[in-house]
Amino acid sequence: MSFNDIIAIVKSVILKNYCNFEGRANRPEFWWFFLFNFIVGAILGCLGKAGVWLSSAWSIAILLPQLGLGVRRLHDINKSGWYLLFGLIPIVGWILLIYWWAQPGDTTENQYGPVPETPKADA
Repeated sequence: MSFNDIIAIVKSVILKNYCNFEGRANRPEFWWFFLFNFIVGAILGCLGKAGVWLSSAWSIAILLPQLGLGVRRLHDINKSGWYLLFGLIPIVGWILLIYWWAQPGDTTENQYGPVPETPKADA
């Protein structure tokens, strides 16, 4: 996977699926966006007092895409998006969600839609 493909994934999550809670998201889409978001948050957090405000603004701006992507990732393994609420349970809930997010998705169409394709950069 090239750097341009990763950028295409991030653009797809932020621009095309900003508040999309329907359909499915595969593992590469979920984890590349997770890594991108982690890196941006870490960089903003290192900027001192201004970084705190920027990091907070970033977190608020990216909240809906993160939630939508988490729900769509659960849909990919044929689980309801409501399972995302397990994240409210300290430690155990997050471990369970990470386990589910790391599982391979259904290889056939399920009740949430067809098998998702990873967004690719235009050649």
